[in-house]
Amino acid sequence: MKKFPLIIILSLLLSASGCSSTSLVSSWKNPDIVLFDAYKVLVVGMTQNERARLLFETNMRDEFIKRDIEAMRSLDIFDVAFTDSARSEEELDEVEQQLLDKDFDAILFTKIIGYENKRTFREQVLDWETYMDGFKEDYNSNQGIYFNKNYYQDYDVYYAETSLYCICVGKDRKLIWRGTIEITDPKNVGKVVDDYIQLLVYALQEQDLIIRKKTEDETTSL
Repeated sequence: MKKFPLIIILSLLLSASGCSSTSLVSSWKNPDIVLFDAYKVLVVGMTQNERARLLFETNMRDEFIKRDIEAMRSLDIFDVAFTDSARSEEELDEVEQQLLDKDFDAILFTKIIGYENKRTFREQVLDWETYMDGFKEDYNSNQGIYFNKNYYQDYDVYYAETSLYCICVGKDRKLIWRGTIEITDPKNVGKVVDDYIQLLVYALQEQDLIIRKKTEDETTSL
C-alpha cells in the first residue's frame, strides 16, 4: 500500500492562493487509508474566539451540505456549559457514544494551537506518524483552549490544526488525516475563516477524504 509522506508541500496551492491569509504548512495521512467516505460529520472548532468558532463551524458545515454530506456543528450538539470546564474521559466516552447513537461517522476537529517557537513546531510534526490516538484523547488534552484564559500566554508561534477522525461502528476510532495551517493575517476573522475553509476543502479533496475530486465527466459536463 502506498505510504504518504509526513509533510506534503503544496506549492501549486500556495502560489495560487495569492493574498490568502492562510497556508498549509504540513499534512499527514494515515498510510492505511486510501480514501475515506463519511455520511454524517460533526464539525468542531476549538477556540476562545466565539465569533471565529461560530463562523468556522457554520461555514464548514455548509460546505459539506453543498456536497450532499450531512453535517452538524458542535455548537448544536454540545451543551453550552460543556466547554466551560474540563471534562473527564468518562464524560468524553459518553459523548462519543451519543455521536454513534446519532449516526455520526466522522469528526472534523479544528483547534488553535501554540508553540514556543518554530523549532518546537517542527519537532511536534515529526511525532505525528506515531500519534494515532482518537478524538477523545485529542479533545481531552487540548480542552483548556476553551476556558483557560492563560492558555496561550507562553507561546510565540500559532497555527490552526485540523484533524479528521473516524468514529465508525465496529472500527477503530482513529486519526485519518491531520493538517496544520498557518494564519498570516488574523485581524480579519471573516476573511481568515473563509480562506481557511477553502484551503481545508482543497486539502481533503486532494486526499480523497469525504470530499471527492470531480471526475472528468463531471468537469466537462454542461
